[in-house]
Amino acid sequence: MAKTNRSSPLRILTVVPICDGHDSAINTINLELVHAGAEVVYMGFHRSAHAVARAAVQEDVTAVGISSYNGGHIEFFTEVQAALKELGGQDIRLFGGGGGTITKTDATLMHRRGVDRIFFAGDSLDEIGHYVMETYRASTAPKSPTALRTVRSDREIAKFLTAAENSTNAKASSKAKPPLRSAAGLRSPLVIGVAGPGGAGKTTLIDELALRFLHADPACRVAVLSHDPSLVGNGALLGDRAMMIHAQDPRVFMRSLATRGQAGGLSSATERCLRTLKMVELQNHGRFDAIIVETVGIGQEAAPFEAALASQVDKKVLVMSPDYGSRLQLQKIAMLDAADVVVVNKSDLAGARTASNEIEHRLASNGRDQRLVPTIAKRHRDGGVDKLFALLRG
Repeated sequence: MAKTNRSSPLRILTVVPICDGHDSAINTINLELVHAGAEVVYMGFHRSAHAVARAAVQEDVTAVGISSYNGGHIEFFTEVQAALKELGGQDIRLFGGGGGTITKTDATLMHRRGVDRIFFAGDSLDEIGHYVMETYRASTAPKSPTALRTVRSDREIAKFLTAAENSTNAKASSKAKPPLRSAAGLRSPLVIGVAGPGGAGKTTLIDELALRFLHADPACRVAVLSHDPSLVGNGALLGDRAMMIHAQDPRVFMRSLATRGQAGGLSSATERCLRTLKMVELQNHGRFDAIIVETVGIGQEAAPFEAALASQVDKKVLVMSPDYGSRLQLQKIAMLDAADVVVVNKSDLAGARTASNEIEHRLASNGRDQRLVPTIAKRHRDGGVDKLFALLRG
């Protein structure tokens, strides 16, 4: 099908419901939509209706696509609609499919209740992609958020982020400034930048850090700004939510950004979105306590938190796995010079101790007060992650 060229790509959330682990179909449809030019936020499987609605609102998507193969689809779609309305996302639309699980009679009833369309076994990928892109494309015109003194909901934060992401110049951006009161008495959020090669475990580590922030203070509010690469045709698969567990907590706000052609691990809109998150004032709370910025998997040459973000990020973390290659490779990694903390994740793997020794030697040559922390982020209550959390808050 034809690709779309639009300055503000269509954003779609896709998900598999709770008690359903059949993700083959939705993964195939995700790629079809990405190749057509959509930015697809994938939540993964076994997700509750309220979690789906909350993610859709935070991501400011136009529509949600639900793949249901386990029955209970009429109730689940209805619950998602109710949760969207409760969270101020009643304009977010629904479509879905379920092979032979959803009957024609079910689909008719669901359509009457407000579901746009149900796809069936035998419907072609091209037909699904064409319908989604053509039906929802007209609904993606940016809406200017209302200028409020205090942000009252995730929906309002999401609208400010959308305006910041889609602004192409300072004049346009000035029309959608986030609400601000006097800075007096308001503490600035702790901003943590997390970078590293793909597969090092950045997302899992961030999820564990979010858990520790939430446990450290029952009133703490955390924001996560996550990045994934855009592919040829401007589409992107934004999949970090699928790996998150603790970041689904009501006190965590998460937003996924596509790089949209920007090299180096971040988007050209990252600085604008980060400034927005730093400035918004939450009702009955103040500002976010911590903001975690996760980059795309980066290469040897990237130091994404330098330049424009240098003054915006308080702590820069490089996450590595033990299998980076030879010691010579360490001499080429620019982020080893820029990082405040280097994490050797997956430190239970063979060669982790040797890797830690080599990286520590490399850091010593920099002549800076850089710290090295081995972690096993996939293991809950990992002592290494506890140490990292203490370093970042100190």
